[in-house]
Amino acid sequence: MNDREFINAIDADGMPLHIAITNGRISHIGPQRASTPARETIDLEGLLVLPGFVDGHIHLDKSFVGDRWRPHQPVASLRERLAVEKRELASAPPIVERADALMRQAASFGTLAMRCHVDVDATTGLTNLHAMLEARDKWKDLLDIELVAFPQAGVVSCPGTAEVMEAAMREGVQVVGGIDPTTLDGDADAQLDIVFGIAERHGVKVDIHLHEPGDICIAQLERIAARTQALGMQGLVAVSHAYGLGDVSDGVVDRTAEVLAGAGISIMTNAPGEHAFPPVLRLRNGGVRVFTGNDNIQDAWWPYGNGDMLQRAMLVSYRSGFNTDDELRVALEMATEASAGVMGKQDYGLKVGNEASFVLFKAPNAAAAVAAAIHERVIVRHGAFWGGPAQLQLKAVQFATELRR
Repeated sequence: MNDREFINAIDADGMPLHIAITNGRISHIGPQRASTPARETIDLEGLLVLPGFVDGHIHLDKSFVGDRWRPHQPVASLRERLAVEKRELASAPPIVERADALMRQAASFGTLAMRCHVDVDATTGLTNLHAMLEARDKWKDLLDIELVAFPQAGVVSCPGTAEVMEAAMREGVQVVGGIDPTTLDGDADAQLDIVFGIAERHGVKVDIHLHEPGDICIAQLERIAARTQALGMQGLVAVSHAYGLGDVSDGVVDRTAEVLAGAGISIMTNAPGEHAFPPVLRLRNGGVRVFTGNDNIQDAWWPYGNGDMLQRAMLVSYRSGFNTDDELRVALEMATEASAGVMGKQDYGLKVGNEASFVLFKAPNAAAAVAAAIHERVIVRHGAFWGGPAQLQLKAVQFATELRR
């Protein structure tokens, strides 16, 4: 016997859907009712079911969510921005407290996994990492958080950082990061030697921030691809931002996409408002996995964001000129299956045997939900109602009933 069956829902295409749950996992999903009865039946009366969201790129240790509003301060350089951030964070509540507030908010929007980049360098040491390990442990039953050792201030240009990054791997960090090997560190090969050396020694993945423009970006991607293939790390390397892919011709994008696809390198974009960014459809057509994340949320870098990955999918769609249903579905996939794939999640998605965690919306299909960035929703975790952005301490059936009206 199944524990619970959700009946009369609709899938991403607006077609009938019924989902049965046993021990927190999906035991049946399809247009017909389960053949095995359930102890409890919940009629969703036409609500849309989408998989839980996966934030492929977030900086939990930087955010001021849960703190007072801090007006954004314009600067003229990266070094000035780092100085502003250091000053602002010095007067902010502890990282654990701020990260907890943002994780709670993101979970309430239906996020169930995150790749979190944590500042790790010679100045901060492992302080931020230890705070994030504590915060992650608190939320381990609801959020799967993959940690990246992120050298915000550079690697080669910040002596001692490489050793701290190495130490972070021994603390259980799953991904080694990098940043702008040429324009920040001034020595691309030296930074990549360190980053890929750490990855090889510890058997971890790689995710490199790349804000470099045009031809510099393309050359960097080619270097990263060559190292990825040399080490047999296909499918384990991502490049975040890759703004330069939005600066070059279609022909250059196509040639670079072939290189990236051959090396199994994924590209993350959050479609930022003030930068060129990678052409999503062109890269996907070239065989490249493109995923998304919220990146910075209400911190010293920019004032925007709330942790809602459906809103992020809408922003990616808006900035990319996505208008058709198929295009809007691409943005949703970037915030769900693609990000989950980068994280290597094995039991993710609306399939039999997978964890029964999904999100319910009052919408006719997935494209409509993305286009409207619908705020109201109900979260199901491990087969049971959990909460939503309007009601964390959930009276689940009452809230679901109100949502259907």
